[in-house]
Amino acid sequence: MNSRYLLLGFSLLFCVNAKTAPDLPNESPEYWRESGKAAILDALNAPRIEKKAKNVILFIGDGMGISTVTASRILDGQLEGRAGEENLLSFEKFPYTALAKTYNTNQQTPDSAGTMTAMVTGVKTKAGFISVNQRVGRGDAESTVGNELFTLLEKAEIAGKSTGVVSTARITHATPASCYAHSPERNWEVNSVLPESSPVKDIAAQLIDFPKDWKARGYNLDGLEVAIGGGRASFFPKGEIDEEFSREGDEGARTDGRNLAKEWIDGYKKSAYVHDAESFSKINPKKIDHLLGLFESSHMEYEADREGDDAGEPSLTEMSIKAVDILQRNKKGYFLMIEAGRIDHAHHAGNAYRALRDAIEFSEAIQAVVDKVNLEETLIVVTADHSHVFTMAGYPIRGNNILGAVVGNDWKGEPKDDFSRDLLGKPYTTLGYANGPGYLGASDSQPEGFKTFPHHMKQVEPNRGGRPDIAEEFELSIEQNKRRALLYHLQDSCIPLGSETHGGEDVGVWAIGPYAHLLHGTIEQHVIYHLMDFALGLEVADPFTAE
Repeated sequence: MNSRYLLLGFSLLFCVNAKTAPDLPNESPEYWRESGKAAILDALNAPRIEKKAKNVILFIGDGMGISTVTASRILDGQLEGRAGEENLLSFEKFPYTALAKTYNTNQQTPDSAGTMTAMVTGVKTKAGFISVNQRVGRGDAESTVGNELFTLLEKAEIAGKSTGVVSTARITHATPASCYAHSPERNWEVNSVLPESSPVKDIAAQLIDFPKDWKARGYNLDGLEVAIGGGRASFFPKGEIDEEFSREGDEGARTDGRNLAKEWIDGYKKSAYVHDAESFSKINPKKIDHLLGLFESSHMEYEADREGDDAGEPSLTEMSIKAVDILQRNKKGYFLMIEAGRIDHAHHAGNAYRALRDAIEFSEAIQAVVDKVNLEETLIVVTADHSHVFTMAGYPIRGNNILGAVVGNDWKGEPKDDFSRDLLGKPYTTLGYANGPGYLGASDSQPEGFKTFPHHMKQVEPNRGGRPDIAEEFELSIEQNKRRALLYHLQDSCIPLGSETHGGEDVGVWAIGPYAHLLHGTIEQHVIYHLMDFALGLEVADPFTAE
């Protein structure tokens, strides 16, 4: 693990002496006046690029609500030894920003399938749907036919552009799948879960069969140039996977005998399949036209769990750069979707540390891409599909460790020498959840759902009844196992659930590049598609609605 993460976690995690907090910047009254004026001048001089975009890159921080952005920027600053609140993540420096409403057509609080469908098709739909409209019945394969929604990736393919999806989740998961597949059920990732005689293929098969399926519609498309992330099991037959295609302990999940990775390689002249960091690093983007990368049987590792070369898989930044290197060879341009999928999973598990670390890596991947592309011809949009019930509270002092217990100010506005305490006399953390597995209750017994750790993370002992004294607990944990104190702590939650839920509030949208200035105010989430579509200016008819 990177030493800067250990430093914050172990030297500051539950520090009660305010004098050890990071030094605050020199913020005189004149500083605030001048910085305010500078912000207005920056807005006046913000670039307006009013010409057709050659490329569009859509970054999705899955579950990256406003509170996650705020906490991540603070943690990122504190990892550099600063107070943190004054920090900005890379995309927060983009000149144009809006808020997006995230509801599905049938839910106030949405899921990723319905929200991503809105962003890549321009049409809102129900939760659980992968690029099909709301007339479809969930899980009703027959009703899907004729109700498919034309995605921006498909439109770019027809226009002759290169296309790709990158994710730290399974590439058959809701967010990446919505770019290239059509299904009435987001969980139909592999053929073994399909209903009998389904006219809809599983999502993994739709990715590999993309050229063949579009040829049946009368289009000669070459399919996605890049598809890299997790989800290896859905691409191989049941049983052990050949060493050429797998890592130790892998087992496929398909019941139709298809080896989809081999089909990918056989389907293209200059193609490659990679399954680990070593094989990925050897890929020369100048010599490969089609790259399939499946680095885990299911989702990829959390950024906090990756340990350099020992991780066996590339980082989101490395995957993003390789994808751009391959796609930008097309003189007609490209459409690329990049997802930090595991922010969402860590939140579901009630673990803020993992969620924030993945959000920081997401920010770093964005900056790496921004540094590589030509913003005069590339529109970059950064957003989230939805939020989480993740909160920041408790009146901590400026520079208080964002992962730690609250230390407040006294009545004079000066830092106290002890934790703030609840009505039970116990310290509490700044970060928490409205619901989830971190519920500790007042009882010595826990519901059955709390006997095991959430499936998103590794097994540890179940939660104890009653709120512990977190100062004592963390002191003990750090002494026994320093890394575990950060990786396995669950923030408190108010309502006991086996998995924390999404939040329903608006999410941020940040943009830079051609026509980014059209983004403003509070928008419906499907408007994001129409911004990208307008910027690209592709004159391609919708094949699903053509007579």
